[in-house]
Amino acid sequence: MKVSVQAAIIATALVCLTSFAVAAGLQLSAWKDDLFDYPAVIATAYGGDYVKVAYDEQRDLYQRDVVPEKETKPEYVDLGVKSVEKDMVAKEGRVSVKFIATGKVNGGARVVVMYVHGRRGNRGQGANDGMFGGNFNRIKNLMVRNDGVYLSPEFPSLSRRGVAQAKLLILEYAKNSPGAPIFVACGSLGGRICWGLADDDEAAKHIDGFMLMGSTSDDGFFRTEAFKRRVPVYIGHGTGDIVISWKSQEAFFKKIKQLDPNYPAKFALFDTGSHGTPIRMTDWRLVLNWMLQVNGA
Repeated sequence: MKVSVQAAIIATALVCLTSFAVAAGLQLSAWKDDLFDYPAVIATAYGGDYVKVAYDEQRDLYQRDVVPEKETKPEYVDLGVKSVEKDMVAKEGRVSVKFIATGKVNGGARVVVMYVHGRRGNRGQGANDGMFGGNFNRIKNLMVRNDGVYLSPEFPSLSRRGVAQAKLLILEYAKNSPGAPIFVACGSLGGRICWGLADDDEAAKHIDGFMLMGSTSDDGFFRTEAFKRRVPVYIGHGTGDIVISWKSQEAFFKKIKQLDPNYPAKFALFDTGSHGTPIRMTDWRLVLNWMLQVNGA
């Protein structure tokens, strides 16, 4: 009986995970899903909006990488995207930002994804094909294969200057890719830029989803137009994160649901995962397809 109950829980959770990626308009086509699917869901709550994912460091890091944390195995990447990758600079007045773009770099994208690095990061981190188990290479491939563009900017500051730089890039791609949904993913302390963008009405009106990976929370979000507009929020965190506590992120997720039980928010807790685990393990296609569905893209 115990085995049957456990199997039922896992099956239900998997249905919840896949159901929010069912097509409704624009949906990202599959690419190496068998390698990047969540290994197993061991618990679920909030109707599937909260999932606890089994993470095994030996399996998901050491057996997956050739050089742990630096270079993944060849089967996890496709470097063909390098042919449509470009190191660029956007400038408007006194604000400029360096970034690496992959896909529809000059506009005309159907979907836009921007990654914001954390402290001591740079534009090369989010464009690194071999790090984090090849997960950045996957989002680049997903964008290229779906006529989108992936942006990896560089932010010397994660405060107001960084927010202004991120806003510049968002406005630039909102202009050259009109109608394209724009998603912002923030890793670690880069979350400060996510929340700064949410608090900027001009930038936030162009943003269709926030992804927080091993990142921060900000109760000021509940006072923003972005929250009132019900912009989707995904939070991924590891239970072994000693930099930012998963409990604070869980509390933030629960507060969202307390204020609005039907708010489009998802929480993925990677059991035993460390600070960088959500960047390695977050299923880009699953999360983005859910956000696209919520936005009716």
